[in-house]
Amino acid sequence: MLPSNLFLIGFMGSGKSHWGKIWAKKYHYSFIDLDHEIEKAFRMSIEEIFEKEGEEKFRELERFHLQKFENTKELLIACGGGTPCFFDNMDWILKNGISVYLEATPHYLLDKVLSEIPKRPLLKEINKSELLFFIQSKLKEREPVYKKANLVLNAEKLADNSLDPIFIKSNP
Repeated sequence: MLPSNLFLIGFMGSGKSHWGKIWAKKYHYSFIDLDHEIEKAFRMSIEEIFEKEGEEKFRELERFHLQKFENTKELLIACGGGTPCFFDNMDWILKNGISVYLEATPHYLLDKVLSEIPKRPLLKEINKSELLFFIQSKLKEREPVYKKANLVLNAEKLADNSLDPIFIKSNP
């Protein structure tokens, strides 16, 4: 039997959205980007929600939209970087599917995030050293939660077949 839903977790820049689209297509799952779901529902960018409503409101919206997928199947959901770290979200994820942590070093994440600055306006004002320190600090804080995932994959070595172990194990 195939897993019901797959949840990609990890820090921003780890490739959740990029690989999520590729893997969803390969394994015939529907792809959901949780941040995009929130933006559509709230009719604001994540950055605007943070600025106008605050992080607490954003985290409540994030939890609500995550839990909308409780009775669904064959979804591959790219979670926001902080999603598993608030409320009981990680426990909920583990109960409702298979979680995959895309693990990456701070320097790898820095390079990826720097290449995405146009998509991440809140980071435009931060210099490279400050951004690396921010990534290192947040990663250290979040990693104990991320490591609870069912599967940990090295983000620097991902490929089209990286999720095959989940599907092979599920199809005896």
